[in-house]
Amino acid sequence: MITVGDINMGYRIYGEGDPLILIMGYGSTMDLWEDRLIQSFAKDYQVIIFDNRGMGETSAGEKDFSIEQFAEDTYGLMESLNLKSAHVLGWSMGSYIAQELVIKYPEKFNKLVLYATTCDPSMYPPAAEVMTILSDPSGTPEDQGARWIRLLFPADWLINHSQRIKEIFYRPLGLINPENIEKQSLAIEKWPGTCSQLTSLFHNTLLITGADDVLVPAENSDYMASKITNSKLAKIPGAGHGLMFQSPEQFTATVCEFLISP
Repeated sequence: MITVGDINMGYRIYGEGDPLILIMGYGSTMDLWEDRLIQSFAKDYQVIIFDNRGMGETSAGEKDFSIEQFAEDTYGLMESLNLKSAHVLGWSMGSYIAQELVIKYPEKFNKLVLYATTCDPSMYPPAAEVMTILSDPSGTPEDQGARWIRLLFPADWLINHSQRIKEIFYRPLGLINPENIEKQSLAIEKWPGTCSQLTSLFHNTLLITGADDVLVPAENSDYMASKITNSKLAKIPGAGHGLMFQSPEQFTATVCEFLISP
């Protein structure tokens, strides 16, 4: 636990080497990062994970929830840990935070990994039926969780991987406050995006996405790759928003290959 501005932030550090900060996405805590993924990265990097404002072990504080504020929180963690520079990987909402972070503090970052990302959630949004499922408040928390899981993975993959789903989600995943999830949702809605700033982003950037992602469609990564000068696009066939769970070895290998490349 460390004090960052107006919040107490829960974080963990694994391994040694150049710092690699992982930024979690919407409605989840740092516990959702699987140990196998962390340990793969920790072979070569100092991996830093943490809970965003109001999630898991991190307090909500007094400031408004916004993507820009989440970026400031992450920067504050770096300052508190005396990190001179770092690589950063953000997933979904975490990738929005990563963009804001690198654009505002370019000198603090080396390479950028944007996983399941967009520079404007309204540019290539989810299909109407996906939005209907996302906005459905009915049923028990378990019912709602099951609907969410169905959106993370292609239907044919889900049918054949029930045991894998248990490995991912049937474990302690930290404290999740529904009120703060709603605040995160509003933060995404009011985020102005970064599309107009992409051409000025000079960091080596990997855009990695599932070709069958229904939550943040792959067209978003296609567009961003066309605008970011030093970018590489990795679009994984048959994978959804939960790519890192579907194909953990391929995901970590792709990211690590990018990080070590010139």
